[in-house]
Amino acid sequence: MTYDLAIVGGGIVGLATARALRERAPDARLVILEKEPRVAGHQTGHNSGVIHSGIYYKPGSYKAKLTVEGKGLMYQFCEKHGIRIERCGKVIVATTEAELPRLQTLYERGIANGVPVEPLEPARLRELEPHAAGLAGIHSPSTGIVDYVEVAQAMARELTGAGVTLETSARVTAIARTGEGVEIAATRLAVRARRLINCAGLYSDAIARLAGARPDVRIIPFRGEYYMLRPERRSLVRGLIYPVPDPEFPFLGVHLTRTVHGDVEAGPNAVFAFAREGYRFGRVSPRELAGTLAYAGFWRMARRYWRTGTYEMYRSLSKAAFVRALQRLVPDLRRRDLAAGGAGVRAQAVSPDGSLVDDFRIVTEPHAIHVLNAPSPAATASLAIGRHIAGLATEAFGLR
Repeated sequence: MTYDLAIVGGGIVGLATARALRERAPDARLVILEKEPRVAGHQTGHNSGVIHSGIYYKPGSYKAKLTVEGKGLMYQFCEKHGIRIERCGKVIVATTEAELPRLQTLYERGIANGVPVEPLEPARLRELEPHAAGLAGIHSPSTGIVDYVEVAQAMARELTGAGVTLETSARVTAIARTGEGVEIAATRLAVRARRLINCAGLYSDAIARLAGARPDVRIIPFRGEYYMLRPERRSLVRGLIYPVPDPEFPFLGVHLTRTVHGDVEAGPNAVFAFAREGYRFGRVSPRELAGTLAYAGFWRMARRYWRTGTYEMYRSLSKAAFVRALQRLVPDLRRRDLAAGGAGVRAQAVSPDGSLVDDFRIVTEPHAIHVLNAPSPAATASLAIGRHIAGLATEAFGLR
């Protein structure tokens, strides 16, 4: 059988895209190819579980528009499917005078993006988060938390119930163009499809190259490591406590995040990983590392961010340094309050000039659509990203 569309990647963006395509074209034959035995095995299943409000992102950007839209869609989806969510809100805290102008910029971005925001004086900050410290802050009441693995599993059940084929343990190894579309070779099966949508996350650039594209970016993996607050110290955090982020670095800084399962996570940092699935410091893929080191953009990035990168590596190796960063937000935290946690790997697209791509990057070609940059807040925005991609597919591929 020839499918109308093959989607590579069974993370939340690939699943949300399939869902939007099914809504637009109910009769289209769709297949999802996921290399792991189950969906949501990587970025979707290794993040903070935050439903972001949209406050951080440049007005008019894809991140701003799709996060604000996607947040509402995510809340609706979870309520419809009985998935636990908590609209616990977030405080963003300025702890130095130098951070105050950047905090004001975030407030103005929130207003421009249509996000509910409240400026906080120290007394009001203590009402919301009694143990947080700061000169000033912002409250984002529409921020929430969810387990995105549960969301992805609900999407997968919905899709298979609607007739979408989901093939797991199907790692794509080759893609060939044909007169009628594409032929995709994967472990244990081969698939023919009229068109391809690449939502492969950490391997999105590699899948694009297999499909004959020449992506203008390369995925560089950054590991984010977490600690967990010990149960007796979880009361230090009511909701989410974030620092003012570095505007030159598209990561949000170590923060404190309550989860829907009752835990409190501390982190993540952002350190270069030696493998695209390098969840541990000692995990090295010689082939993937060699590919990264051969990319000129990596070295330009390293020269540009060497101070930040060195500090992040130091904080990865030093629990004391990690604790000091957290104590800027919650001074009562102590080293003994933290237990070892997990880690995730962020797929960050880097341009040849060494700049970190700061917006979602989706490229349309005659036979394929490639999602080349979709790190955080892509989980929040996933349902809106899916609708956007479905619109592109309708226009580019004549899908009906």
